[in-house]
Amino acid sequence: MSLPLEGLSAIVTGAGRGLGRAEALELARLGAAVVVNDYGQPGRDGSGAASATPAAEVAAEIRSAGGKALAHTGDVADFQHAAELVDLAVSEFGKLDILVNNAGILRDRMVFSMTEDEWDSVIRVHLKGHFNTTHFAAAHWRERSKAAGAPVYGRIVNTSSEAFLAGSAGQPNYAAAKGGIVGLTTSTALALAKYGVTTNAICPRARTRMTEDVFAGFERPADTLDPLAPEHVAPLVGYLASPAASRVNGQLLVVHGGMVAIVERPCVQAQFDSKQETFTYDELDALLTAHYAERPEGETFAAAEVLGLKRGG
Repeated sequence: MSLPLEGLSAIVTGAGRGLGRAEALELARLGAAVVVNDYGQPGRDGSGAASATPAAEVAAEIRSAGGKALAHTGDVADFQHAAELVDLAVSEFGKLDILVNNAGILRDRMVFSMTEDEWDSVIRVHLKGHFNTTHFAAAHWRERSKAAGAPVYGRIVNTSSEAFLAGSAGQPNYAAAKGGIVGLTTSTALALAKYGVTTNAICPRARTRMTEDVFAGFERPADTLDPLAPEHVAPLVGYLASPAASRVNGQLLVVHGGMVAIVERPCVQAQFDSKQETFTYDELDALLTAHYAERPEGETFAAAEVLGLKRGG
């Protein structure tokens, strides 16, 4: 019996640790040949010297289990490095079929305290990094499709976050980047569908080096798999990368601890129409002030409510 991803090749960025590592291992388990990309900087804020070790170790782990894997240590936020990454997959495996964009960093700060560099660096790695690899993968699939005169096989899985959905007060750069990734996803889904490529995004909840502060204090069960283990997220990535997901395109899915939720596109909550050619201030004041007065003052979501988790004692 063949494996779902047998004969396919994949790139997973940020795959030297945490979520990306789990995703790379899952794709390999399902039969894909994997290029494991990780810039290898030790700091979750992107600090420290780049290292080939994290990517090399995961690639070796895949090979030791009988799979095919290569390591790549380039910075996906660098346009040329992203080109080299896609070229590596094509030259070594004959083609690229799957792109999983996961690489990211954190530089948290309240918006009134954030520096320009803290903003730029997070947008660069997350949003530009997603664009760079998508650009070169998309060009590869378009060229192949035109040469074949028919659609080809292509899958993109992007990594967004509930920080953009529910808000994250100390992460304006991260939330903005993750919201931008959703926009990139839906645009790319429309652009590449005719070439046979699907593009989707996930909002994962996982306990990793990136989220150690976010989930500090949340219960980690001793006798069962941690609900926040990256291994809960990886199977969805494997599914979205597979032929079975051919009709899933332009979607946003939240995933964690045995749960997958499909997020609908924004819908209109209420609509008000002017009684004359255009609204007046007084009319808007009467309509909108009354509307928002019906909602609890300062309505927000507590972190525990958003995450659906319980803190340990």
